[in-house]
Amino acid sequence: MADEFAAYRATAGGISYTDVGQGPVTLFVHGVFTNGRLWRNCVRLLSGHRRCVSVDLPGHGHTPPVGEASVWGLADAVGTVLRELDLREVHLVGNDTGGAVAQVALTREPERFASFALTNCDTEGNFPPPAFRPAVWAAKAGLLRAGAALARRPRLAKQLYRTGYQDVAAVPDDVITDYLAPTLGSREGVRFMTALLASMAPDQLAPIRPRLAACELPTAIVWGTGDLFFRRSWADWLVDLIPGATEVVEVPGARLFFPDERAAELVDALAAHWG
Repeated sequence: MADEFAAYRATAGGISYTDVGQGPVTLFVHGVFTNGRLWRNCVRLLSGHRRCVSVDLPGHGHTPPVGEASVWGLADAVGTVLRELDLREVHLVGNDTGGAVAQVALTREPERFASFALTNCDTEGNFPPPAFRPAVWAAKAGLLRAGAALARRPRLAKQLYRTGYQDVAAVPDDVITDYLAPTLGSREGVRFMTALLASMAPDQLAPIRPRLAACELPTAIVWGTGDLFFRRSWADWLVDLIPGATEVVEVPGARLFFPDERAAELVDALAAHWG
């Protein structure tokens, strides 16, 4: 299977993205070791009546390792796409580290957004989550370069994604290759990912807390309950912090990458939110 939306791919200020459909703008932000293809099934379901923009963050997908290797640098890339395309009244959706990036992007230019939605993601105090810390330690020890072979062996590489997917065997091999090749398949990618993971710290998102605590934007918290990285308690933390968030919508048993695997349930929750 090739990139489903390759014909809709473009760049803005060096940042790659796909732009599919017409209607209210929905901007999707992925996390580390994935890319914009994480949202492929959501885009397929939504692009008949919404404009779906899926960003490849620096060092991921079709975007080279550019800018600062931190959540702040990744948020700069999202801001570049927003400004270059002059996107307004945007419905912002984030997952995993992309949820943290989305939080930063939202607080920098709140006037551009019409609504906000977070799925299982990093937050202040849980960045990185305990279950992901071995990957951070491996990065600091210089071990990421050993993963280059996995980028060429997707069936083996799928073992790395077993905790994020309920049925990783059902994920097309080329999707896994697209996830790993940019991040582990080159020296530049490994250097960027090593710096990005090493930059993560529990208090890194503390500076944006006052702005999130003042955010009245309608906010959906849609949470998979089977996730080993981001427990339900962090969804409740977000609801308590963000005034525009009123409840947690649970996706029973869903894991971290449920926006790909169980896209229909996420789309239903987003439709209710937008409605």
